[in-house]
Formats: sequence, structure tokens, C-alpha cells
Amino acid sequence: MDAPKRTDQPAAIQAPWRQEYLENLDAAESGKATSGAKADEANFLRAYFLAPADDATNHVVVRTSRGMILLNRFPYAGGHLLVALGEPRPTLLDYDADQRAALWRLVDAAAALMQETLAPQGINIGINQGRAAGAGVPGHLHVHLVPRWGGDVNFVSVVGQVRVIPVSLERMAERYRQAWGRIAPKWSAVLE
Repeated sequence: MDAPKRTDQPAAIQAPWRQEYLENLDAAESGKATSGAKADEANFLRAYFLAPADDATNHVVVRTSRGMILLNRFPYAGGHLLVALGEPRPTLLDYDADQRAALWRLVDAAAALMQETLAPQGINIGINQGRAAGAGVPGHLHVHLVPRWGGDVNFVSVVGQVRVIPVSLERMAERYRQAWGRIAPKWSAVLE
């Protein structure tokens, strides 16, 4: 039986003002935006990589000489991790083979860390390359790891159009750091 069609939502929402925003994205990222946005402000990943003393504040859980694993400040689910190299590049193929290998080793370590910390039933691992693909920081490629459980999207997301994240970033970072302490010896040589 097909679900009844909802009639309380429009087929399309017209937002002509958004075109100007879209056309100014590249200018904003290059520092030439008329709104005064700067590329450095948009690239928090590079700023975090250059400020190891602020790792706790920035929720960086693992740092290597080449990159880092950190909590997403705006998570899709509790425990959502980001993996990024310290050197910003807009696309995967802008990194050389050695850099890509380093990125994927960090992704491997992040998946192991997530499994150790949360024991999720699944993990979504993906890259949003480019603004049109959903990249929030299109000049600095990064990988998302989102823990998943059967039934983890519930009625609140559908009816209330809001996500419920049941744990603070600080508490989640603490849990990840404790788990990293248990598995770090296995990963230290692999990551450097």
C-alpha cells in the first residue's frame, strides 16, 4: 500500500535571492566577496591544523604530522567525525598518491576509533567534493564518518524537521580520546 501523498508541502520552494548567494560562493572563498567574507575564515580545518594547542577546544581527537581526526561541530549524529590532511586541496586528485594514502590511513584509523568508542551497527563514510556536492569547506577536502544504528532516524527528524544529538561534543571528544588511548599503539606506526 502506498503512503498517502502529503498536501501540506509545496512541490517547490521559490527562493530567487539564493542565486546571488550561489554566484558569490567562489568569490567568498577566494577572499574577493563583496560581503567581506575571507577564505581563511571559511577554512576552519586549516586553522585547526595550524593550532595544535587548541585541540581540546576544537575537538581534535587525533593529530599526526600530516592530518587530524576531529568531531564535526554540526553533526548528523552523535560521534560524527571528520578526517582531513593539514594541507588544503579542493579535490581528492589534487593530492598526490602519497597524500591520498595518508588520508585513507587516517580514515582507517577513524573507523577503528569509531568502532572502538561507539560500536555502531554501521558507518557512513563519504566525501562531499565541491560546493554543489554539499561541501561546507570546498577548498579543503575532508572525509565524513557518521555512526549509524538501525532505527537511528526517528519521528523527531521527520515530524519536527530537527535532529536530536543526545551527547555534547565535549563528552563525545572525551570518549573518543579515551578509546584512542587504548588503540593508539596499534595505529602510531601506520599513521606516521
